[in-house]
Amino acid sequence: MKKLPIGIWDFEEIRTGNYVYVDKTEFVHRLVTEGKYYFLSRPRRFGKTLLVDTLRRLFEGRKELFEGLYIYDKWDWEKKFPVIKIDFSSGGVNSTGSLINLIFKLIDEHKEKYEISFENSEVGISLRELVKKLNSKYNSQVVILIDEYDKPILDNITEKELARKLRRILADFYGVIKGLDEYVRFVFLTGVSKFSKVNLFSKLNNLSDITLNRKYSTICGYTEDELDRYFSDFLADVNREDVRMWYNGYSWLGEKVYNPFDILQFIDNDFFFKNYWFETGTPTFLIELLRENRYFIPDLEEIEATDEILGSFDVEYIAVEALMWQTGYLTIKGTKRVGPRTYYTLSYPNLEVKMSLNDVILNYLSRVRENVKNRLGEECYNSLASGDVERFIEVIKRLLASLPYTSYTKNEIAKYEGYYINIIYSFLASLGLEMVAEDVTNRGRIDLTVKVEGKIYVLELKMSRVGEDPLSQVREKRYYEKYFGEGEVYIVGLVIDEDARNVSESRWEKVEKNSQK
Repeated sequence: MKKLPIGIWDFEEIRTGNYVYVDKTEFVHRLVTEGKYYFLSRPRRFGKTLLVDTLRRLFEGRKELFEGLYIYDKWDWEKKFPVIKIDFSSGGVNSTGSLINLIFKLIDEHKEKYEISFENSEVGISLRELVKKLNSKYNSQVVILIDEYDKPILDNITEKELARKLRRILADFYGVIKGLDEYVRFVFLTGVSKFSKVNLFSKLNNLSDITLNRKYSTICGYTEDELDRYFSDFLADVNREDVRMWYNGYSWLGEKVYNPFDILQFIDNDFFFKNYWFETGTPTFLIELLRENRYFIPDLEEIEATDEILGSFDVEYIAVEALMWQTGYLTIKGTKRVGPRTYYTLSYPNLEVKMSLNDVILNYLSRVRENVKNRLGEECYNSLASGDVERFIEVIKRLLASLPYTSYTKNEIAKYEGYYINIIYSFLASLGLEMVAEDVTNRGRIDLTVKVEGKIYVLELKMSRVGEDPLSQVREKRYYEKYFGEGEVYIVGLVIDEDARNVSESRWEKVEKNSQK
């Protein structure tokens, strides 16, 4: 049985070290034969670096490494190209000086490798000089591969003035590539974010963005077929539906793919379900954006976005939806056309992301002690699974009662109405419950629907409406009827008093198909 390539992104090491390699060279072949300038955005730890290194070895003519792969008998191995591979993940950048030094360091590594010399001046001029020198020495066009092109900016995105200066340096660096067309055979840039072409790529505006190109939708990540082909021996005794629920679900307008980092870690950790990918990053900046925008967290269940929103990420303006999609916390669940415009439906890709992200959001919003939150979470799940609605309501009351006073005195987000609903939603979502926010029926919208072990709960949440029956609208509109036949259906209404900072009134009932309420 082959070894798992955990933490290994070197194509040569994987191919010579008896590691599993999921063959993506059909995509590589399409790239190198159909175009010249490309850009690809994918979340972190999704196989971008391995893809870049595969391209490097291909253009270097390392035929022996590709034996048995799709591209092996479809490529002219006699023709080799000098390759410039720039990886911005290799050094920390916290100033304009450190970015310039990093670029010169990477340039110098190539000068040493190819035994050429020239004096470094400006970053763009140095790259131009490197390309021309390589072209002259080898009498061949040059390949330029840039991995993590955006990392210097993303690492400093909260320092806007510094981020702008770093963007200008990188724009000058990337911008010289367009003027080198006669010297260049192939250019490929990849990273997490999709920065506006107006700013970062204003000079390199001939890039073909394949981020949402259906032909390349599965260029990174593992498809269901690939999981069967390459990992069936590993996963023979595993419930694949559970694996699918936890780690599948990412889509870029094509077939859904599994998170490769999760799959490798899941197998290596004796098939223990855990948030492996989520743990490798801290979405602090994202949570701050949600706070600043007073974002209604249940809306994350389903967001409608346009091309303009998905591509609007930049230093001056960062759309929450764009950031969450590009970083992998949301994915595309569907599309629709309205006239000439395309609308994308975004939602959580899978259970790992939904649970983990909402756990972080809940911690930020509530500051509830971890042991209290865990105890309440277990009790909440058990009460819903058993149909004990009174116990569920008491858990919600205890959750809100456990919020520290500082949540109200220092947390500005607590001043708007959606705060309490955000708390309840994030709490339930962090338990891995199946939920539908703003659930649409033919008679209106349900605030929140929760499904667990054959039971459906239709929740109606009101704010400080003394004496109002929180179930009156649910009964009148009969929102719950759409779930008849799916299991036991309960309707639950909660009134939250903002002054008391807790549930002041609650009502519930179990409804049947022949109910005449």
